[in-house]
Amino acid sequence: MNPRQMELLALVRSRGFVSVELLATHFGVTMQTIRRDISQLEDEELVRRYHGGVGLPSSVQNIAYPQRQVLNSEAKQRIAELLASQLPNDKSLIINIGTTTEAVANALARHRGLHVVTNNLNVAMTLSANPDCEVIVAGGVVRTRDRGVVGEATVDFIRQFKVDIGIIGVSSIEPDGTLRDFDYQEVKVAQTIIEQSRQVWLVADHTKFSREALVRLGHLSQVDCLFTDRPVPEHLSAALREAGTQVYVADTPVLVAQDS
Repeated sequence: MNPRQMELLALVRSRGFVSVELLATHFGVTMQTIRRDISQLEDEELVRRYHGGVGLPSSVQNIAYPQRQVLNSEAKQRIAELLASQLPNDKSLIINIGTTTEAVANALARHRGLHVVTNNLNVAMTLSANPDCEVIVAGGVVRTRDRGVVGEATVDFIRQFKVDIGIIGVSSIEPDGTLRDFDYQEVKVAQTIIEQSRQVWLVADHTKFSREALVRLGHLSQVDCLFTDRPVPEHLSAALREAGTQVYVADTPVLVAQDS
């Protein structure tokens, strides 16, 4: 994905729908060039093409996992590093499915004395390389698309634990503070994690503020801390204040000019 396509995607996420003509004017390129960009983004299931323009993909189906792994990866890494800087050693955690929570696992590689329950095999593989971390993997059905473990057995397993902090990701945060995701089974696990955690820390990059998803997971009032990569939009600020959720915003990296 080139820089123009990344900015195009950001515009679509912020507005919901953008015409080809407006995009061509905005970027100073031909409509044919914009249509090629849209075609590539649609092939990657990041947008959906409509007559005369481009919009967000379906609210009932998430972006394919390989695309989510690379989408906003730098932002997810900064979010993860910020969370790791706030997390003391010697804590018990539950970490759920998601590419941002996988970035968190990478950022916790040097923490000591962690006891981690997870239904994410990618998280388990990462943290099991840390000799100072005990990893407990939830039982259940393994999804081949993302190595997430889901199902009633997973929910029952997680209910055995009460941890210091549950670290979760979501697909959508609505203006009223509602948290949503796409997969009902995955949502049931996340809801159980919230119930079994003394504190809940939510990781979500800025694109989650303008997405739509099908299944209600919970509400910001159940979240103690939100870690994100940009200041939250004004339409969400009131919900965060009312919920009492503490917001942590990762620093934007400074770009250093290269000598030519």
